[in-house]
Amino acid sequence: MPTRRAIVGGLGAGLLLAPIRGLAATGALRLSMGSPMPRDHPATTCLMEALDAIRAESQGEIDITLHPDSRLGGELSMQSQLRAGTIAFTLSSASSLQALVPIAGIPGLAYAFTGYVALWSALDRGPLSERIRDALAQAGLHAFGVIDNGFRDVITASRPVETVSDLRGLRIRVPPSPLLTSLFRAFGAAPTTIGLAETYAALRTGLADGMENSLPQIEATRVYEVQTHLSRTGHSWDGLWILAHGPTWDGLPRDARALIGRHFDAAVARQRRAFVAMNTRGEARLRDRGLVVAAPDRAAFRRALEAAGYYAEWKARFGREAWAALETHTGPLGA
Repeated sequence: MPTRRAIVGGLGAGLLLAPIRGLAATGALRLSMGSPMPRDHPATTCLMEALDAIRAESQGEIDITLHPDSRLGGELSMQSQLRAGTIAFTLSSASSLQALVPIAGIPGLAYAFTGYVALWSALDRGPLSERIRDALAQAGLHAFGVIDNGFRDVITASRPVETVSDLRGLRIRVPPSPLLTSLFRAFGAAPTTIGLAETYAALRTGLADGMENSLPQIEATRVYEVQTHLSRTGHSWDGLWILAHGPTWDGLPRDARALIGRHFDAAVARQRRAFVAMNTRGEARLRDRGLVVAAPDRAAFRRALEAAGYYAEWKARFGREAWAALETHTGPLGA
């Protein structure tokens, strides 16, 4: 039978297990965590590893159960459950959080970020990160790190998307995101909000003509089985905040918060590395699965958005101070 030191060594913690101070009187914590992400997505696998480590290191005193694949409802429903304290934690996409906390959606502004160095600098520290975290706190939510869900492309069945005109009239599935809905309307498409868990059926039955998402998400949802064309538009980035119900989090013993926070931070770092590796190989795998891949001129798509007033609209909606904080990392946006 392994010793306690051996167990912790296997977790990479380098510390002896010890009871969590403050839990003796109340007993073990049994908490729930909701997520819209599929079981095979790196967000799910890395969080499962973190929850196993928390359970082991706390000797079972902290037991957080992850419910992936929208089992607890859609993103907006899980956000409501989190704010009510029905669940203690959730993963929520920046795009869907925009309906609750408008500034949370600002990293997904079309073609704002072109790579990860500036993106993580903006979201992990500095004035833009502080603005988003403060706004989430005002909504009663404690924010941990951001899990990567990648730069988004378009996948369709009816026709390839090689120019802006190819999007006109296209019924494209989007998450519940004002920013993404506005983006595709500016392109002349017909965006429709469909839950991630229902997207495969919507594409298979023709309720939607296509969807937009990152390559790992396209693979995880298996929508390549019912679509034929992949267009590398890279039009927007999205990620998922790990969030806690503020009062529940504040009520946990300090040692419990430190343990959970440490493993959540480690999960974010692992997930980002795993996602990049998965994304790097994604296009080749999707080609092997039969998708025809196009690489449209992204500059033309951005010019179309400028001409449609997309950037002017969102600068007014986010406000000058938030826009200036964003441009600190991206450079000037829009005309």
